[in-house]
Amino acid sequence: MHKTKSKKDLNRKSNFKKWRETMSENTGKQSAQLSKNTPSLEDTPLEPNADIQRLWKSVHAEMRQEFGEAIFRSWLKPLTLRAFYHGTMEVSVPTRFMRDWIQTHYAKRISTMCIEKNNEIKRVQIVVVQNAILDGNILSQDSGSKTDSVKNESELKKSIEEISSPLDARFTFDSFVVGKPNALAHAAARRVVESASVPFNPLFLYGGVGLGKTHLMHSIAHSIQENSPEKIVMYLSAEKFMYQFVKALRANDTMVFKEQFRSVDVLMIDDIQFIAGKESTQEEFFHTFNALVDQNKQIIVSADRAPSDLNGIDERLRSRLAWGLVADIHPSTYELRLGILQSKRDLLGADVPNSVLEFLALKVTSNIRELEGALNRIVAHADVSKQKITLESTQEVLQDLLRAHDRRITIDEIQRKVADHYNLRFSDMHSARRSRNVARPRQVAMYLSKLLTARSLPEIGRKFGGRDHTTVMHAIRKVEELINDDAQIAQDIEIVRRALTG
Repeated sequence: MHKTKSKKDLNRKSNFKKWRETMSENTGKQSAQLSKNTPSLEDTPLEPNADIQRLWKSVHAEMRQEFGEAIFRSWLKPLTLRAFYHGTMEVSVPTRFMRDWIQTHYAKRISTMCIEKNNEIKRVQIVVVQNAILDGNILSQDSGSKTDSVKNESELKKSIEEISSPLDARFTFDSFVVGKPNALAHAAARRVVESASVPFNPLFLYGGVGLGKTHLMHSIAHSIQENSPEKIVMYLSAEKFMYQFVKALRANDTMVFKEQFRSVDVLMIDDIQFIAGKESTQEEFFHTFNALVDQNKQIIVSADRAPSDLNGIDERLRSRLAWGLVADIHPSTYELRLGILQSKRDLLGADVPNSVLEFLALKVTSNIRELEGALNRIVAHADVSKQKITLESTQEVLQDLLRAHDRRITIDEIQRKVADHYNLRFSDMHSARRSRNVARPRQVAMYLSKLLTARSLPEIGRKFGGRDHTTVMHAIRKVEELINDDAQIAQDIEIVRRALTG
């Protein structure tokens, strides 16, 4: 028999209910922060009776079967029964991030599971209680809990800044020279920065080495931090993302990893091709990608090729990467290289004749990074030797680079030139298609790769969709035969070769 409740007890319950309703409406603050203005009952929540405790243990165990082991361990295991009052079952989690995620994806089904077992339960409410850990599925406290390692937003932001790679102060929009090869990528980057909402998700930038992808990524990050300092921006390489994930796995601390990466406003991953073949890392990035898109957060990714050409990347992830805007940066033109050199000369304040800049723009064609490095070398040499920069001194200082560059033509360039000549897609060079109109140009590209580069047969095979070196050998022999027997093939090869060698 229960004792009749006194008027004082009823008033106490009523006040407690009002406070609970106020707390549930204020989703922007954690319950630990709210406790400063609440009755003492917050520190001693109403103890759920034995029936409710048994029910919760049963439901909590069934979640593993209902949602699967991975979801249970990542999200639902920390759910802890805290109180039961007026038909409301209150359960807690240690962070606001977990609360929001569970509320969006799993709370409705959890409520149904509880209500079906006991009609006294009207709703399940999820609250944030820092330091809460699982102890028989009933609330307990432990100041040493791992999930408490990110206690509040300021510490979370600090931990994200520690993970992020440093930004190069030189890489801004002001120092980025725009030309036809990079105009689309530059316009897309500007749009991301200037739009009040997310214009496209993700922004996928791709192009060869040293063409300006990283410069644009840093420019976006600098601009967002300058114009919207309240936003959390995380920039890092795909390799570092993988390192952080493996580190979290080894430390059995993946929840903090998830919270860090899914709490940012802008996530920027450079060189995504480096997670090819890393299944666990791809799986985690896939879920991180979906979580951020669900929250309408901006994702920016770069790679050395288009999403459809990323070998070793799971199909569903490639599909996600192609969701938004895919912007390519083409190999630089003579005009763009000359413009970059003129901009760099002005920045350095150096006295470099236009004839020298024109010579460099004509000779150093592989990538912008090497082009700027060549200019830096001749300026530094002139400064040390106290001599004027001339065309003759430039040729002398850069003789090793110029000699090597006469031979340095990349396989990517060869593939693009051949694809353009035969009116094919660049991806056809890597695809499994065997129709003659695709296979023959692919063989021509393999032949030119062996002729114009120092790459080995296995290396060439890998650049053509992971083909075996014997396939490359067969292609080379076949093209050599065709050059002697087919005048059109011989002419096509000579046209492409001249285009590549200038």
